[in-house]
Amino acid sequence: MNRPATLLGGTALAVLSIFAACPTFAQVPVQTAADASPQETIVVTGSRIRRNPLDQSSPVVTLDQSSLAQTGLTSVADILQRLPSASGGLNTKVNNSGNLGNPPDGGGVGAGSAEIDLRYLSAKRTLVLVDGLRFVNGTSASGIPATVDINAIPANMIERVEVLQAGASPLYGSDAIAGVVNIITVAEQEGLRASVQYGAFRQGDGDTFDANISYGVKGETTSVVFGASYVKQDPVSSADRPISLFPNPGQTSCADAVGGCSSAAVNGRFLTDFGNQTISNPPDSTPTLAELRPFLASDRFNFGPFNYLLTPSERYGAWLSFRQELTDKINLRVKAQYNRRNSQNKAAFEPLFIGPDAGNGAGSLFDTLSFDATNPFNPFGVTLSAGRPGQPDQNYSFIARRLVEAGQRTFNQTVDTLSATATLDGSFTVGGHDWYWDANALFGINDAHQSFTGNVRADRVAQAIGPIANCTAPCVPLNLFGGLGSITPEMLNWIGFTERDRSNQRLYDYTLNLSGNLIDLPAGPVGFAVGYEHRVQAAYFIPDPIVSAGLGADIPAQPAAGRYNVDEVYGEVRVPLLKEKPFFYSLEVDGAIRHSSYSISGQSTTYTATGLWKPIEDLLFRGAYTTGFRAPSLGELFGGRSRFDLPVVDPCTSDPSGLFQTNATVRANCIADGVPADGSYAEPPGQLPVITQGNINLKPETSRNITFGAVYAPLWARNSGFASTFSIEANYYDIRVKKAIGAVDPNLTLRNCALLGDAASCALTVRTRNGFVNEIDGTLQNLDSIRTEGLDLTALYRTPETGVGSFGLAVNATWLLKYVLSASNGFVVLDRKGTERGSPDQAFPKFKGNATIDWSLNDTIAASFTGRYIDGVTEINPNDGLPNRLHSRFYGDVQLTFTPGFAQHRFAFTIGVNNVFDTDPPPCFSCSLNNFDPTTYDVPGQFGYARISYKM
Repeated sequence: MNRPATLLGGTALAVLSIFAACPTFAQVPVQTAADASPQETIVVTGSRIRRNPLDQSSPVVTLDQSSLAQTGLTSVADILQRLPSASGGLNTKVNNSGNLGNPPDGGGVGAGSAEIDLRYLSAKRTLVLVDGLRFVNGTSASGIPATVDINAIPANMIERVEVLQAGASPLYGSDAIAGVVNIITVAEQEGLRASVQYGAFRQGDGDTFDANISYGVKGETTSVVFGASYVKQDPVSSADRPISLFPNPGQTSCADAVGGCSSAAVNGRFLTDFGNQTISNPPDSTPTLAELRPFLASDRFNFGPFNYLLTPSERYGAWLSFRQELTDKINLRVKAQYNRRNSQNKAAFEPLFIGPDAGNGAGSLFDTLSFDATNPFNPFGVTLSAGRPGQPDQNYSFIARRLVEAGQRTFNQTVDTLSATATLDGSFTVGGHDWYWDANALFGINDAHQSFTGNVRADRVAQAIGPIANCTAPCVPLNLFGGLGSITPEMLNWIGFTERDRSNQRLYDYTLNLSGNLIDLPAGPVGFAVGYEHRVQAAYFIPDPIVSAGLGADIPAQPAAGRYNVDEVYGEVRVPLLKEKPFFYSLEVDGAIRHSSYSISGQSTTYTATGLWKPIEDLLFRGAYTTGFRAPSLGELFGGRSRFDLPVVDPCTSDPSGLFQTNATVRANCIADGVPADGSYAEPPGQLPVITQGNINLKPETSRNITFGAVYAPLWARNSGFASTFSIEANYYDIRVKKAIGAVDPNLTLRNCALLGDAASCALTVRTRNGFVNEIDGTLQNLDSIRTEGLDLTALYRTPETGVGSFGLAVNATWLLKYVLSASNGFVVLDRKGTERGSPDQAFPKFKGNATIDWSLNDTIAASFTGRYIDGVTEINPNDGLPNRLHSRFYGDVQLTFTPGFAQHRFAFTIGVNNVFDTDPPPCFSCSLNNFDPTTYDVPGQFGYARISYKM
């Protein structure tokens, strides 16, 4: 049972590989010798010790402000998600509200949010910082997420983004298992900067408007910068692209053998002891048994064209950065930012399921209702009884009706995010060495409200289908049997309601840091850093009281609230061993350790050891061993009961997709589990209800990360005139995560019960009298382990200036060498490399790469072409259990910028086209919605944009 143009634009990625592999890379020494002196020391993500950025000990990709502006994208998360080392995450192409329910992690749907996921380890294992400090987690009024909504940070507030592609728990604490994204905001600016951009798909939809303005003043001891931003993105409907017109790729009718359409039909489906029926002559205000006919596959509802491929959103942002020099050694810095997001998800009309086999689960009242014989619209002449205590024997399975008359389900989110930071920093001298200190206090709040139209109340439906004597004004009897058009506005006014949910996350963070040099060794000074952090995180999710009472027709949910505090101390040391010796131009060892004490999940100590060796000045080798951990999130600990509608094949069904008719062992085990022996339970593949909830007894996840890398950036290439920039870098990573938090795989639960007769697995499933799955237990546990290995490669070349300009080539690629998930306490081992997981959507291509060719002339004209390649993956088609190949895709993006000299190069005019070859995503059967994976592939269609920018 399923639950179901003008070519202008603003989301180009024509220079993604430039900023992913150009002079903005901190992990590649791409600065010229004149640009980077050996004496220059700064703090770069991946270390708390000030160092020469050319000797960076970890693989860090840095995207600067001009590079971000060059992409044409209106969301920083969209830019980050296209790095080959990234693996997608939530974005505005995800439209899950009302379609899948709440994922089994307590985080909710996250509608309208945008995340960054490194190394396919999920966004909750990538730590997001702002100016080296934590940022409040996002929320969309459907749960308590464990991730930051990057869309909450105004794009023009960002000076650069540093992406550490390695584990860093000893330096930054929990969550930094896959890596760290450190967003550095604008600290100083002189004059005005402004830009306006507009774009759209060639089909005439998905219009995007982006406007930014900022102004800064810099004095001798005081500087202040303030800015504002506005982004508006219009939707792309699934009805306007061929790939998403039906529930399955290539489908043309609900009668097709592939199935997939919903049994909650517009004219109803009535599965009773009288048969499997629907109404024959809709709309019918006086339905009778004689007017019913057999229900056919063609009667099912096609929900495909009623979704979004690109969800609409609107964001307003404002920010301030202030610095005051108190003395020549002490500074006060204050930063604040506010962002409001208005966003929307949309789903097909409410599928109302009533009856003991309805599968609403979580104690829903709808699973217990009966249709009284006295109801004027009951065509059967007898009470349809759910067979509950005190009721007559059960004589119907379920009544399903698509409530088209109520309009589409619409989920509107209003999300406010406020963050403020105050910092005192300074320096002093000890024994001839400069020591640096800073003290920080941070407050962040994310407050979300969601309204959902199209839901109905179970208590009022019960009254409207119950004994007519109990349905007196204002109650209006409900006609669920008369087909499309038979439900009147008066009926809807009685049963319908607007669901209103809200959620809130708060962060209080206080840190102290001290760093400097201790003593001088022959190879250089010994550097150190120490620090302390006290952090408090608190959150709540409050669903509509009608929903929390179990009276809503859509996804059930229960309130959740929790908080914890943590105290942490860390230390880091850098020891140079050799310098300018034969085969040892430099040799250095680094180490760090961090101890964390959580008020709920206990204590943890992590450490890292790193070695750097330069046999010659132009060649760097490095290696690191790091342990890490991730404390359970508030949603994972305290998440209330809810439901996730997961596409699952039930082996106990008599449908050809099951094993009941062909396997005697399965048949015997399924009968023992409550499936009727006569084979009458014959539902085709669809969504089954997984009941999700948090677990206060969860323990922290642990990890081990090994990295090896090499960087070659020869001075001879720059000094000889061969290149202005030339570098090659390769990094190998090996990550193992243990005690990963997850629920038992529902597919495994069903198969272990059916194939093995495993009592524990059978106990996790609740079946009705007719064999339907009413609930599958999805309580979170420390069950899984993950092992992934891969290789990153970056190559960069740029010619010197010539009479016809300069040319550049940038390549950034990642090979996934291994990805193995040992799930459900080792009962199942999945090799994800080269596969598409399906719901929740995630592709694991063996290779992803970006390459850019660009040309510029006299700082006046610049042009570029970027190619983005995604290797093919294989999915298991849930309709037949056979492999299906999702072939590789190549996207091309072009961009042209003109910066006229007659305007002192202050104005820039840019046009560009994303997906210039009009490449469609590969069709996907196992994906949750719209027949493609939105975490990996672009929305179908060419997208063009035009932008004007000004810089004083």
